[in-house]
Amino acid sequence: MKDIIRKEHQYQADIADVWNAISHAEEISAWFIEADFKAEVGYHYTFTHENTVINGKVLEVDPVYNLVYTWEIKGTGVETTVKWQLEENERGTLLRLEHSGISNYPTEEMIDKMFNSFSGGWDSCITSLAKHLIESKHV
Repeated sequence: MKDIIRKEHQYQADIADVWNAISHAEEISAWFIEADFKAEVGYHYTFTHENTVINGKVLEVDPVYNLVYTWEIKGTGVETTVKWQLEENERGTLLRLEHSGISNYPTEEMIDKMFNSFSGGWDSCITSLAKHLIESKHV
């Protein structure tokens, strides 16, 4: 069953820069999606893109290593979980992203649709984050 999406990417960037990009509203809004977000446990955030609204609650914050929050696309009534893990290494920062709970959607057809949509979306996010990290060093 399609339940968990896992992505991994090596960035040639300092772990603090990657952390800031995934945990501060102004940076999230710059490279990902319009964000009302704070990396504080219990914070209820909102991401907005055109007609799509995503709400959730921050579950875990361990600067600069782990960030976990729920993810619910408004109108679906289905809660999933997004987990970001950062690891500093000699080449910069290794990002591990996990989006789980996709099998919570009510039908196999919807599970497949959301799994594929989220997977492609996270691929785009990883690319956008890389571009943002490079560009923010030259501003």
